[in-house]
Amino acid sequence: MSFIYLASQSPRRSQLLDQLGVRHELLLPGADEDAEGLEVQVRSEAPKTYVQRVTGLKLEAALQRLNQRQRQLPPAPVLCADTTVALGRAIFGKPADAPDAKRMLHALANRPHRVMTAIALGWQGKVVQACSESWVTFAEMTEQDIDAYVASGEPMGKAGAYAVQGRAAAHIAHISGSYTGIMGLPLFETAQALRSLGWNL
Repeated sequence: MSFIYLASQSPRRSQLLDQLGVRHELLLPGADEDAEGLEVQVRSEAPKTYVQRVTGLKLEAALQRLNQRQRQLPPAPVLCADTTVALGRAIFGKPADAPDAKRMLHALANRPHRVMTAIALGWQGKVVQACSESWVTFAEMTEQDIDAYVASGEPMGKAGAYAVQGRAAAHIAHISGSYTGIMGLPLFETAQALRSLGWNL
């Protein structure tokens, strides 16, 4: 194996694979695919169950995509991931708009919350899955702090309305767990999954 497919539009996940030295190509959804529809929550679903289920669905869709494009694309392992933020059993996905981002940040301020990133790696009929769980605690955030952060545009498209590697770091008082998992791709679990399929890191 000389490379893998990354079925994710997240530039952070691509950068993290570069950090591991894993050559990869993007395998993105076509215009006919409802990628966002895979992230719909099921009522009363636990956050960890949710993130693992969504990641599994993403992998199924990506493998089908690769199969449909096999005349143009060579075979290779496919990696998918999904990140969710949870306060208790409440799941905080990507904010719909600025007011939604502010709502999430108000809820998370000065309270520890979980960040879970699940990965799924598929190759030759075998699927390897893992889930990283970390804790993040924001300091108190004033109304002005939240308004300024949301105005930066950074919260949009991010689970929980923040990016740990961005401006939000100025408000994060404590982290316990995997920093790369909070970013969106836990490198320890990803490396283990790749090794299990024979990848030499």
